[in-house]
Amino acid sequence: MAPPEPPPLPPVKLDFPAALLSYLVPGLGQVYQGRVGKGLLFFAGLYLLFFYGMAMGQWRNVWLPDPAELPDMEVRGVRLGGWVKAVAYRPQFLAQFWIGTAAWPAVTQYALYDRGKDEGPVFGTFQRAPTEAELNDLQRRGSKRWDLGWVYTVIAGVLNLLVIYDALAGPMFRDPPKEAEAPDDGPAAAPPPADPPVPPDFVPLPASPEGRTP
Repeated sequence: MAPPEPPPLPPVKLDFPAALLSYLVPGLGQVYQGRVGKGLLFFAGLYLLFFYGMAMGQWRNVWLPDPAELPDMEVRGVRLGGWVKAVAYRPQFLAQFWIGTAAWPAVTQYALYDRGKDEGPVFGTFQRAPTEAELNDLQRRGSKRWDLGWVYTVIAGVLNLLVIYDALAGPMFRDPPKEAEAPDDGPAAAPPPADPPVPPDFVPLPASPEGRTP
């Protein structure tokens, strides 16, 4: 006899709040779901990779440039402008953005950029677009470490996309639903007593005229 088939797994429910939390801070969505160890591992690993890459680039390799200072760009006859033009000239930020709040200072610096000032109003020079002279000096003094540093930040952002998806789809292995248990109706009634067994050589006596056996 074939063993009974296991019950089907419950349908996957997408967890959008957990995905948002893992975007804001890597691993936070997993902690929210109760997978604390996995969440802390994601948090430590991705932040270590991202900020180590920034340190290699002297903390000046995550930014969005000011599109007003860049040459015009057209794609299939469409002139790019605003943040689309800025990302087109700095595509690395398209991946760095997915590390979450750690890259938001660059967005703030872009939104509040003032060419007449050397620092931004909120974060100073942190993740502020360097001038062309500063950029040349960074690349000259940093050698290949500067370029390798932004590569690390890009990898960290791309890896956090996988962390966000892991939080959205939930754990890979799920427990099957428990089988429904029979309702408890109290103690079962005792079965009626069985008749004593009849020996095989038993011969019944004839009944008396009064209907009784002698």
